[in-house]
Amino acid sequence: MTRTRTIRLRRPLLAGTTTVAAMAVTAGLVAAAAEPAKAATGPKLSLIAATTSITLTSWKEEPGVYLDLGTYLTAERTPLELKVTRKSYKDPVTITQTVYEGGKAKAKVLPKGTVKDFSGLRDFTEITITDKAGKKALGRSEDFCPNNASGRVRPDAPATSKYPESCPTNPFTLGSVWGVEKGWAANTYAGSYTKPVMLAAGTYTAKVGVAKKYRDLFGIADKPATVKVTVQERSYEDEQDVTGPASRSSASGEHAAHGAAHQAPTTHKGHGPGHAPTPAQAAAPVTSGAGPSYNAGHGPLKAAPPALPWALKKQQSARSMRVGDTSGQTDGSRKAPALQPLSKRPAGKPSVPAVPKPDLRSLPAYGIVVSDGEKDIPGKDYLAFSANVWNAGPAQLVVDGFRSPGKAKMDAYQYFYDAKGEQVGYTPTGTMEWDPRPGHVHWHFTDFASYRLLKADKKEAVRSGKEAFCLANTDAIDYTVKNANWHPFNTDLSTACGTENSVSVREVLDVGSGDTYSQDLPGQSFDITNVPNGTYYIQVLANPEKRLKETSVDNNSALRKIVLGGKPGKRTVTVPAHDLVNSN
Repeated sequence: MTRTRTIRLRRPLLAGTTTVAAMAVTAGLVAAAAEPAKAATGPKLSLIAATTSITLTSWKEEPGVYLDLGTYLTAERTPLELKVTRKSYKDPVTITQTVYEGGKAKAKVLPKGTVKDFSGLRDFTEITITDKAGKKALGRSEDFCPNNASGRVRPDAPATSKYPESCPTNPFTLGSVWGVEKGWAANTYAGSYTKPVMLAAGTYTAKVGVAKKYRDLFGIADKPATVKVTVQERSYEDEQDVTGPASRSSASGEHAAHGAAHQAPTTHKGHGPGHAPTPAQAAAPVTSGAGPSYNAGHGPLKAAPPALPWALKKQQSARSMRVGDTSGQTDGSRKAPALQPLSKRPAGKPSVPAVPKPDLRSLPAYGIVVSDGEKDIPGKDYLAFSANVWNAGPAQLVVDGFRSPGKAKMDAYQYFYDAKGEQVGYTPTGTMEWDPRPGHVHWHFTDFASYRLLKADKKEAVRSGKEAFCLANTDAIDYTVKNANWHPFNTDLSTACGTENSVSVREVLDVGSGDTYSQDLPGQSFDITNVPNGTYYIQVLANPEKRLKETSVDNNSALRKIVLGGKPGKRTVTVPAHDLVNSN
């Protein structure tokens, strides 16, 4: 199965540690209002601009500019913290704000309709662009994820932000946490999830403000930021003449920042020795998977690009731009380090102690399409889909594989930990196998999940051949559950899955996170060539052999209703809404 890893961005930029204290503030701060002694206290929010002028590039081959204007929302006094949840897929998404009363955190319920999903605050900023003559050239709104690319705005602010690095867009997300740390600023630019605008080469004035509903809700002053914008037109050919063919992906700061918005995204479709990513691959159609999503999984999904925080782009010249963290700063495409496996097999008698355990749960299938596989296969029809199994906690799922010299497979063990994080037990739990096929090239843990196409009477019609996986934390499914880790390890396949010469591998599914796979190849999707038209259910089943020890096995199955139609070679699939989730 082809496996791609979208960069850790979720809607769409990444919170990093880049300092933005040197920003030129062009918007005023909110006037502090006198408050009663024990009144609930929220953050003091301000809109600032990093610069009074900025240059944007419009490429002849791909006309249009992306409005990365360098505007940020800052938080003082207390962090801006929002929790977005839904009780079930039958319930609407709700949002609460964490405020403080007498120094203690308190949940403040925000008005119904403030949010519709988990991707951020809709139409948060309002942008008006006028030309030299003062004539309006453009007016638009932008969504805002508080977890966007961010950094400190003062030296005494917390060294790191406790909030996640992105907002989830998985259609079956259950809970998310958004936040701007105290003394930090979050970029208001919507990144690859916004569309380019058509502006001719020339100079403009951009006015960026916060929409009235959010000013009223959060007490933000009505003082828009003003930025002079210069639009320049350039050509890929011009860049190649100067620096060679490879330069167009990093020809200018803002161009490199958009990744997939301008070019094929960098993915990890294959992981050879040294964990080096393969060259950039072309993005597949959105219909082949979950769509833009934080670490959307192991299929050919449309990847979010590496989004460079504005302050870092300002520091680097266009030709020195690169993707990768360095000491003291992040470029916005963080890859969490792997948790190292033990150096040798566990000793002593296996045991399953009475300590907290993981709770594996399946999400309904999505990204459901009929395909003919990766290549044209005459006379064959396949049903492709994306599936996610997540860990509701309260403990991590930790699995180590150990290889005996010369053996093709590793023996796998599940580990258990007490409240202090000390290992207190382990048990054998199957095997890990090396998959050398292109698009894999890593170690798979067997029997983690299985996929079945069920008839209307819930009896099995077709079973997918896919039951072995490399575990990685691809999606933030519910960061409001107990012990949810907002900064999980093993979010990247190149660190999570080992290499052919590995002697041991540790694969982890952290609390609150899930692992998405896109079933898109023959043998891994469902062969429906000879399956009659009618109503069916896609079943996603976690821990099918019950080898893994978990809190409960009663919630391991999820069903998604579909209706097959059409004729051989031109089959169709209709996907009804799943309660309130009307997403394919």
